Amino acid sequence: MEIFPIFRTLRYVPEESKDKVISDEAVLGTLLKVFQALFLNDLNKQSDILTLLPQPVKSKYQDLLALQHQRVNLLENRHQQQNMFKPEEILYETLGFSVARATSSLISAGRGVFVTKGLVPKGAVVSMYPGTVYQKYEPIFFQSIGNPFIFRCLDGTLIDGNDKGISKVVYRSCSGRDRLGPLKLNDTTWLTSEIHNPLAIGQYVNNCSNDRAANVCYQEFEVPAVFPIELKQYLPNIAYSYDKQSPLRCVVLVALRDIRQGEELFSNYYTIVS
Repeated sequence: MEIFPIFRTLRYVPEESKDKVISDEAVLGTLLKVFQALFLNDLNKQSDILTLLPQPVKSKYQDLLALQHQRVNLLENRHQQQNMFKPEEILYETLGFSVARATSSLISAGRGVFVTKGLVPKGAVVSMYPGTVYQKYEPIFFQSIGNPFIFRCLDGTLIDGNDKGISKVVYRSCSGRDRLGPLKLNDTTWLTSEIHNPLAIGQYVNNCSNDRAANVCYQEFEVPAVFPIELKQYLPNIAYSYDKQSPLRCVVLVALRDIRQGEELFSNYYTIVS
């Protein structure tokens, strides 16, 4: 990732690029599909959460799990095992591709994000940008020092995607603040090596270069109030200040063309140093 100090840069997007590549409904549909598959795969660990859900919702998951057992021909003792599938395998089974971090193909660029299996079709949500979400007026000075992972949204909202140092401490603190008993309202595993949401690696996508054109773009998305509470545990974002009135801001990365297995993801930051 290139470093753009947030106090000396502006993110500029040309008018013709401000239209969303895909609809909010398409983004929501993808996230629900992936998160629901992750939840079902981890259902044997979700007993505390299931007891809090309304009976119709609980029955829905039990029915879906029964169908899943039939589809993949699982053994009768499946519920006694740990996760049968890794998160990246769930992503592949759900969307037809998987992504992961690895050493970038760009010299001195550190890590990047690659398509490790399958094909990413044009218009697919391929990743999410995790981190603490700050409004323009909220304090982020100390977190920003030497931090190359701060993303500026069009309205000035900032997302700190650093998984180390004070940024990590702040995210964990906010996550603990918002937890409702067994209900986790966000994902903290992107801060670790054992990521539960395989999409939550978007902060490692590198900027395009003269010979590496952008194949993904950033798209802002606000989590609707009707988002299932049991699936919020996979959302890799949290607001710095607790505010029930404002929807949670997320940023997803959308494929600008078909991206094949083995290709690295490249974005265009649309930044102008002022």
